[in-house]
Amino acid sequence: MLNTVYQLVAPRKFEIVYQNISLQGQDAIVRPTHLSICNADQRYYQGLREAKVLQQKLPMALIHEAVGTVVCDPSGTFKPGEQVVMIPNIPVEEDEFIAENYLRSSRFRASGFDGFMQEYVTIQPDRLVRIPEGVDKTVAAFTEIVSVSVHALSRFDRIAHDRRRQVGIWGDGNLGYITALFFKYMFPDTKLYIFGINREKLSDFTFADAVFTVEHIPDDLYLDHAFECVGGAGSGKAIDQIIDRIQPEGTISILGVSEYPVSINTRMILEKGLKIFGSSRSGRMDFDRTVLLFEKHPEILNYLSNIVGGVFPVRSISDMKRAFEADIQKSFGKTIMLWEK
Repeated sequence: MLNTVYQLVAPRKFEIVYQNISLQGQDAIVRPTHLSICNADQRYYQGLREAKVLQQKLPMALIHEAVGTVVCDPSGTFKPGEQVVMIPNIPVEEDEFIAENYLRSSRFRASGFDGFMQEYVTIQPDRLVRIPEGVDKTVAAFTEIVSVSVHALSRFDRIAHDRRRQVGIWGDGNLGYITALFFKYMFPDTKLYIFGINREKLSDFTFADAVFTVEHIPDDLYLDHAFECVGGAGSGKAIDQIIDRIQPEGTISILGVSEYPVSINTRMILEKGLKIFGSSRSGRMDFDRTVLLFEKHPEILNYLSNIVGGVFPVRSISDMKRAFEADIQKSFGKTIMLWEK
C-alpha cells in the first residue's frame, strides 16, 4: 500500500514523500486523525536547532503527539475503527534499571525518524493505547505531553521524602498547567503553589491553593519540594529561585527543556543537601496510567480542554504551514491539526 509522508526538508518547508507499506507485516496500521504541535516540533520547523542537528535530522516528518483510527492490526489486539493514542517512544531493548524513555538505544518519532505527519502510520501494537469512550480527541491528541508530567510525578513520588506539606511549580505555560493539574489529583492533601510571570495565565490555575508572580513571593513562603516547568532562557532564574525557597533536603524536579547550558547556584544545593532530578519523555506505563486517570477523574478532561488553542483542519501543505505559523503566535495552549488527509 502506498503511503504519503509529509516531511520537513528545511525550516518552514514541507515536501511529500511516498513510501510503500507492507500489509503482510506484524505492525498495526493507524490513520492519524488529530495531531498536536509541540515546542520540539516548532524548534525544527523554525530552524531553531543547531545547523548540525538540522542536517542530521532532516528530512523528517514532525509530530509526536497524536491519536488515530486503527485500520488493521495483525495481532488482533485492536479492531478496525478503534480510536487509539500512539506512543512515539520505541524501545529496542529492556533494562533492569533504566526506563525505556531513557535508554540511549530507544528511538523517538519526530526526533531522528518520521513522526505522525503521515497518511498512515505503521506501528507496533504495544505502542497503542485505547482512548476511553467520551474522551474529546482534541484533548487526547496531546496525551503524550500529559504522560510526561505523569511520569515526572510518579518519579517524584519515589524520590522525594514524605514531608509534602507545600509544593511549588514554576511555570505558567502548558507544561506547568498540566503538571499542576495532575499533581493536585495525585497528591490532593498537599498545598500547591504556582509561580509564573503572566497574571492572566496564572488565573487559569483555579485548582491550585495559591498563585504568585515571581516578582511578588511572600518573604515567609518556603516549600518542601518544587518542580521547574519553565525551560528556555528563564530556567536558570527559576531554578535559582526554587533553591532559595526550598527547605533543606527538598527535591527539585526539572522538566523544562533548554537548548543551552544553564547556570545554577550549586553552593546552596550543597548547603541544603538538595536532590535534583530531571524527567524527559515517557513510556508505555506512563501512557497507561494517564488514560486510567482520564477514566477515574473525567473532570480532568474539562480542565485540559482549557488549553486547546487553535484547531485547524489540514488537507494540504499550505494548511500545515498555516497551523504551524499560528502556533508560533499563540501565547498559551495547544494547537491541534485535524488531519483530514
